[in-house]
Amino acid sequence: MDLRLKPQDVVVALKLVALSAAVASPWTQPELARSLHLSASEVNHGLKRLAACHLFNPRERRIIRSGLQEFLVSGLRYVFPAQLGLFGEGMPTSLGASVLAERLRLGEDDQVVWPLAPGAGDGAHVRGRLLAPLYRSVPLAAADDPVLHEYLALVDALRVGRARERAMAKDELVKRLAS
Repeated sequence: MDLRLKPQDVVVALKLVALSAAVASPWTQPELARSLHLSASEVNHGLKRLAACHLFNPRERRIIRSGLQEFLVSGLRYVFPAQLGLFGEGMPTSLGASVLAERLRLGEDDQVVWPLAPGAGDGAHVRGRLLAPLYRSVPLAAADDPVLHEYLALVDALRVGRARERAMAKDELVKRLAS
């Protein structure tokens, strides 16, 4: 098995962080797969890759937050680069998501969205610059889990934001991962 991280592994890691804040009960791989709209084998292989990269402790079944923080803040935008596309309708992410939009005054040109089929998701569609999600199932998983949506939006801000916006996303992410 190839032990290099894949984009869906980052999504799995962020979901586990989101779950640790919200759920006291243990999770199972099939439940995790369903909630992320991934296959069980994708989750299983993702956890193995995260463990190989010292981002997941399989014995304690938890994310190593300090390592994840370092990777997200310093390496993610280089390992999984992103480019903004044309304008379209979709689900808000990055600067357009509520976690950062509350602090910024954004015009339509500043909105960033994941492309999403009309009628899909929670109905919070806006017009903005299209950004391919980190992994294809991200919009569906984010629509089901607002906390995961916030983490993914912060990660997207680190990937495509300007210096000020990346700094805001970093500060918020560091604060959340420390708790």
